[in-house]
Amino acid sequence: MDDVSRRELFRIVGQSMVLTAAGVGVLEPALAQHVHVALADAKSLSGGPNFVPKAFTKHQFATLRHLAELIVPGATESGAAEYIDFLSSRNTDLAAIFNGGFIWLDLYMTKKYGADFLTAKPAQQTEMLDKLAYRANRSVDVAGGVQFWTWTRNMVVDAYYTSPAGVKDVGFMGNGAMSEFSVPKEAVEYVMKRSPFANEG
Repeated sequence: MDDVSRRELFRIVGQSMVLTAAGVGVLEPALAQHVHVALADAKSLSGGPNFVPKAFTKHQFATLRHLAELIVPGATESGAAEYIDFLSSRNTDLAAIFNGGFIWLDLYMTKKYGADFLTAKPAQQTEMLDKLAYRANRSVDVAGGVQFWTWTRNMVVDAYYTSPAGVKDVGFMGNGAMSEFSVPKEAVEYVMKRSPFANEG
């Protein structure tokens, strides 16, 4: 992707983001896929794993990568963290949600376990995420992290399933013409058994 088209993409992305209440569908799937392509180019130019985050500190970015992998195994390789960092660099409100969330998470973990999220034991990380993810486990002291967790989870899922790896994972074949279409026999039988017309005739 050349510099002119990359700048145009960045402009369109900045204008197209919609911050929903829970961080779902921040970017249209077609635009999201273009972002993944641009990021793949940037990662290769910057040495791959040496990707320099634009919206987060190195520690925050490493935390995001770890969270992404816990949410969707394979999300790290799909570039989910880079995707979220890129969108956050284009929207100050989105950056504030994540930056504030990283600070809250590390402060809470340090107070409770004596270590930030990234260096805490896996069991402690799991315990923390269980508190944020399940309403039955939530207490007043974790209320400040629920929005951050919700956004992180939903945006990681969006990032993964709009990436080439995620698209392949769900078996999406792309839009195209079919030579013929037939409804599976099992589906017809299932519907007919429940139809008010099934016993007629």
